[in-house]
Amino acid sequence: MPCFYFAYPGDLDTPTGGYGYDRRILDGLRALGWRVELVPLGDGFPFPNAGTMTAAGDRLAALPDDALVVVDGLAYGVLGEAAAAHGDRLRLIALVHHPLCKENGLDEGSASALFRSEQAALQHVRHVIVTSPATAAQVRELFDVPSGRISTILPGTDKPEPYPRSSGELVKLLSVGTIVPRKGYDLLFEALAELDGPDAGWRLDIVGGLDADPACYETLLKQVSDLGLGARVTFHGAVPAERLPEFYRAAHVFVLASRYEGYGMAYTEALAHGLPVIGSGGGAVRDTLPEGAALYCGTENVGALRKALERLICHPQERAKFEKAARVAAQGLPNWQGAAAGFAEILKGAGK
Repeated sequence: MPCFYFAYPGDLDTPTGGYGYDRRILDGLRALGWRVELVPLGDGFPFPNAGTMTAAGDRLAALPDDALVVVDGLAYGVLGEAAAAHGDRLRLIALVHHPLCKENGLDEGSASALFRSEQAALQHVRHVIVTSPATAAQVRELFDVPSGRISTILPGTDKPEPYPRSSGELVKLLSVGTIVPRKGYDLLFEALAELDGPDAGWRLDIVGGLDADPACYETLLKQVSDLGLGARVTFHGAVPAERLPEFYRAAHVFVLASRYEGYGMAYTEALAHGLPVIGSGGGAVRDTLPEGAALYCGTENVGALRKALERLICHPQERAKFEKAARVAAQGLPNWQGAAAGFAEILKGAGK
């Protein structure tokens, strides 16, 4: 039975897109006959304290010579010292969801430090796996990693059987994403505030963890209150994966005003549920959203968001047209079995 080690930061059960990708790939590899040895690296990444960094290095040092080791990029990007120490004796593969230095809200010093650290760490890997062609281009251009050492494994998407969408005058909007500045909820609220007249029949449900950036959450609550949207916007916090389909089924439109995404699994999940999508977040999102089923609004473009929201909230025939296109587009989305099979091929190649 082939075996590899998977080293990861934090809690692997955290309900985010990145951790969700990790879990589904690992489950798929187990189903293909791989033995997966989990290596927890500790909390606080990508800004761990000194004790966590030392312990993470010790974890890698304890792995046997010639071990095949996949390290989640949230941790790997700051483990350059450990990568240099063990890159010759371990077969290291970095799983990069998106470059750490591109996270929204970083000050210039932190972004520069993360860039230098990630660039140094990536010089010691056998291979880099990314989750979108846009991220592949960034890894190549930012960190000088040759194209031949980068492979893209797109996330899979579960496709439920088609079901009827509820009707009525109230349009239910849905956003799914952790409450952090990068997800652009402030931009969404600003756009929605202009659609808050007496005839604007909408409500917004937000599903995503509230604890990653408490200051951001408090700021958003104040913004919602100041804009008079308190009766229309509900923060549900993180929900178990098995409950998430309930929210997709109850919604009429999916909207996420991200400033940046390495891929954006929530967008494809929404399409699989036949939801018209409004999105932003750079090249990876633009490439993911199919024309006719989604409206791409650039980045930090409140005006474009408002127009897209007005189009789908106020015109039922437009929503119906986009819903039909979303169901068609969803059939072409990759599945998790194929993603795991592609991942396995890369692991086999790194074993040679």
